[in-house]
Amino acid sequence: MQRELRNLGVALVLGALSCLTSAAPAIQVLGKDFTFPAELAGLPHRLSDFKGLQINAFTTKDGVKLSYWEAGEGPPLVFVPGWSANGAQYVNLMYLLSQRYHVYVLDPRNQGLSQRVDYGNRIARHSMDVRELGDHLGLKSAAYVGHSMGAAILWSYIDLFGTDAMSKVAFVDEPISIYSHSDWSEAERRNAGGTTTSPERMVAAFTAGGPINALVTDLKVFERSGLTDSPYFVNSESFANAFVKNDPEALARVLFNHTVNDWRDVVGHKIDVPTAIFSGDESNNLPSQRWAQSVIPGAMLFSYTSAEQGDHFLMFKNPVKFVRDLRSFLER
Repeated sequence: MQRELRNLGVALVLGALSCLTSAAPAIQVLGKDFTFPAELAGLPHRLSDFKGLQINAFTTKDGVKLSYWEAGEGPPLVFVPGWSANGAQYVNLMYLLSQRYHVYVLDPRNQGLSQRVDYGNRIARHSMDVRELGDHLGLKSAAYVGHSMGAAILWSYIDLFGTDAMSKVAFVDEPISIYSHSDWSEAERRNAGGTTTSPERMVAAFTAGGPINALVTDLKVFERSGLTDSPYFVNSESFANAFVKNDPEALARVLFNHTVNDWRDVVGHKIDVPTAIFSGDESNNLPSQRWAQSVIPGAMLFSYTSAEQGDHFLMFKNPVKFVRDLRSFLER
């Protein structure tokens, strides 16, 4: 009898652990369906049309519960979002890519559906979170895509852990150093992508309604983020805004550290796997992306025109082209 009870207890524990590690349908986690504002050919009109979209979570070694979105089957493809971004914004990209890949999108700590905490708010810790996600998923090798701050997180990952677990990498429109040092020449500033000389003022502008001008930060990002000329972007932003409630104070915690990192040594010397870089004519980061291409052996640069929505949000505004270009890179 005791042995039977013990066996039953073990079975219950294993069952509970199985529930904790199995992904749940996104519509179940979010609690309701969603209808996208624009009905677009080849994309779901309702969230429930996206069969197989799941949301799961794991706990990092420093005790933070991080959510991640996943869909599809095939080679693993991991997206690391930028500052303040989340997996919901990737709904179009995930739908299109899940037809060929097993796609994962991590909600970074303090963003999306992940836990809000007042510690570990450094790019280095964020890169450890990506490492622990790979361990949690059992990924021996995967392709990684970082957008904006997500690219910086991947540079930190490469700096700390190398590229053994990376088959290919793609970086989308991230300056190599946001902070522009006072002793730089104009050529150095353009190559690095420096956009501010005051990290404190930049953080205040992004998170606390501080004054904003071209000396504080890159105004192009603000200007282009408010445009509604892409129905793809309208759909994904509407979806994210319906389910994700950002906490400006939590978002602010990592921004100063993100701003002051200079990744030129990593970009110039440590990236030794096939690399794609995405930018465009409507991004002030394009010169720094060209510099990155020039120093990463064999790197490919995909530069989008204005008509192709070639700004900081190109992957969300023109997901069909982005998916086509990303696939051509991944499958070459």
